[in-house]
Amino acid sequence: MAEYKKVKYYYDADLARDLAEKIQPHYPAFDQAAFIRRIADKVEDLELKARVNVFADALHTCLPENFPQAASILHTILGPENPNETGMFTEGYWLMPVAYFVEKYGLNHFDESIALIYEITKRHTGEFAVRPFIQGYQADMLAIMKIWSQDENFHVRRLSCEGVRPRLPWAKKLDVFIEAPQLILPILENLKQDESRFVQKSVANCVNDILKDNNTIAMDVINRWSRSSNKNTHWIIKHALRNELKKQNPEAEAIITSLKNR
Repeated sequence: MAEYKKVKYYYDADLARDLAEKIQPHYPAFDQAAFIRRIADKVEDLELKARVNVFADALHTCLPENFPQAASILHTILGPENPNETGMFTEGYWLMPVAYFVEKYGLNHFDESIALIYEITKRHTGEFAVRPFIQGYQADMLAIMKIWSQDENFHVRRLSCEGVRPRLPWAKKLDVFIEAPQLILPILENLKQDESRFVQKSVANCVNDILKDNNTIAMDVINRWSRSSNKNTHWIIKHALRNELKKQNPEAEAIITSLKNR
C-alpha cells in the first residue's frame, strides 16, 4: 500500500476492477461489469468486514455455482508467494475477499477449500478461513494443522498456530480449545523452536490465549519450555508472559529471571 488510508477503503470498486481483470482471462464467462457494479453499489457506507462480505457474495454470484470449479479458477489468480514476514494488510491484502469466499461458501467442500486456504495463506492469511472448518471437522483439521506446523513455508507454519488460537482477535472464540487446550499443544510443541519471528509471535500469542482461561496448563508448558537452552523458545516464553508480568505474577517473574541468568 503506497500511501496511508483506512484499510476498509482498499475494498472498493477499484479492487473489484482489479479482481475482475485477474479472473476474466481464466474464466471468460465472468461478467466483469456486473461484478464491479455489485460491489460499487453496496460498499460505500460499510465497514471493513461488511465490505469483504460484499466481495465474497459477488464472487459467489459471478463465478460458477460449482464450488470446486470456482475454487480452481481462484487458485489461478493467486500470484507469487509472499517471501516476507508481513501481515494480512500488506502485499496480499487483496486476497482477503477470496479467503472469506472460501470460509463462507466452501464448508461442504473440504478438500478443495483446505487446498485453497493452504495456498492463500502463503500470500495473505487463512487464519479466519480455517476456523469454521476446525469447528466442523475438528479431528481432520487438527491432524492437518499438525502437519502444517512442520511445513517448509513459514506462513503455513504460522497458520497452523494462529488458526487454532482460542481467542484470535476479530474472530469468534474457539470454545473447544478454551475447554480443552491440550488438543492444540502438539502443534505448539512443533513450533516452540521455530526460526521465524513471525511464527514465534503466533506461538507466544496462542500461549497467551491459553493463559487467560487455563493458566495452570499454560504455565506448566512454559515451565517445561523454560528448561530449554533454545533462544527462540526463550523469546516465545518472554512474549507469552507479557500480560502475566504486567500483573506481577511471581511465577512468571521467576521464569523470566531464570532466562536472563542463562
